[in-house]
Amino acid sequence: MKTPVSVRWDSVPAPVMRTALTLAISLFFIWGLGYGLLDVLNKHFQDTLHVGVAESTWLQIAYFGAYLLVSLPAGALIARKGYKFGILTGLLVTALGAFLFIPSAAANAFMPFVLSMFVLASGLACLETSADSYVNVLGPPEQASRRLNLAQSFNGLGTFIGPLIGGTLFFSAVPASAQAGRAHGEVMAIYAAIGIAIVIFTLVIARARLPEIAEAEHHDGGGRPDGIFRRRHFVLGVLTQAVYIGAQVGVGALFINVSIATWAGTTARGAAYLLSLAMVLYMIGRFTSTALLSRVSPHTLLGMFGAVNVVLALLVSLAIDRVSLIAMIAVFFFMSTMFPTIFALGVRDLGAGTKRAASFMVMAIGGGVALPYPMGWIAERYGAPVAFVLPAGAFALVALYGMRWSRICEGSDM
Repeated sequence: MKTPVSVRWDSVPAPVMRTALTLAISLFFIWGLGYGLLDVLNKHFQDTLHVGVAESTWLQIAYFGAYLLVSLPAGALIARKGYKFGILTGLLVTALGAFLFIPSAAANAFMPFVLSMFVLASGLACLETSADSYVNVLGPPEQASRRLNLAQSFNGLGTFIGPLIGGTLFFSAVPASAQAGRAHGEVMAIYAAIGIAIVIFTLVIARARLPEIAEAEHHDGGGRPDGIFRRRHFVLGVLTQAVYIGAQVGVGALFINVSIATWAGTTARGAAYLLSLAMVLYMIGRFTSTALLSRVSPHTLLGMFGAVNVVLALLVSLAIDRVSLIAMIAVFFFMSTMFPTIFALGVRDLGAGTKRAASFMVMAIGGGVALPYPMGWIAERYGAPVAFVLPAGAFALVALYGMRWSRICEGSDM
């Protein structure tokens, strides 16, 4: 398959552009659903397979480790073959990973699930590298942050539905020891359905017209793909993204444990539903951010939201009855804009280096491997709420990047 000829975004007919953007945005729901199920599976396996809190975070390590390993090869793939080829490849690998949950459920062991999650996440990493960078170029460069926030809102819809499905089907009043086989059967059914749905959607994408958009050229350092490492806003953006994702993943991984610890009488199922509520706020935050970005600069909004989350995460760490749980739920609202805004700020004005830069930005999602295990270790020894001191530090770095972004850009060449 040859790389399609690239065209300027403003030379593509409006109906074609709208269709491409609609299909690209719809992809965001897929990895939202995959991530929404991830944190519920974490607690589910603690109960049914009797793994510890720290050990259960291997699911997160497998998921985000795939992003760390696959994103750069995925970026090279779309640079050679184009966005559509990258999207199709991501969809097919994701479907394969979903179908691997069938033999994993039959094996009734933790490590096969971890390996299946790695394959599924490898597909999602390829898909997200393609879709994030594609949405970024499907329109005026100055509106990239708004487009990505809008697209990520549909990601939020998937993360909302995932915990609802998992909470309803994975947890019940039946003792965990008695429900393991049945629950794994439901895990098998859910992921089989996901795999079938992705295959069908792959056929839709294969028949669709997705124009290959050329990145805008710039005169000041980002024009060559190998020039991106001289741009401070990009390098620091990748590091900030990795730190942020580590915080996001750690918060989600321990959400159910913190809920049970800070609100008497909360069950695992009830906590899973509270996670869905948090994801609703996450989704609302995305739409709210999209609206605010018409009035506030992206880096200012990022700095403000990061600072608020430092305070909220520290409140969680204090383990105050009910207050800490409410603060943890609120964290999701203020996390909402962080990934797409850091992404858009980091790849701003990189010209021909945009595709390669996007692959590094998605690779930074691999930062999700950093905090879950140490947070799990702290949770086992000092309680789950105390572990939130680590996300508090991460959010402080996010706030700093947003507040100083303009100065970083002034001296961008390294």
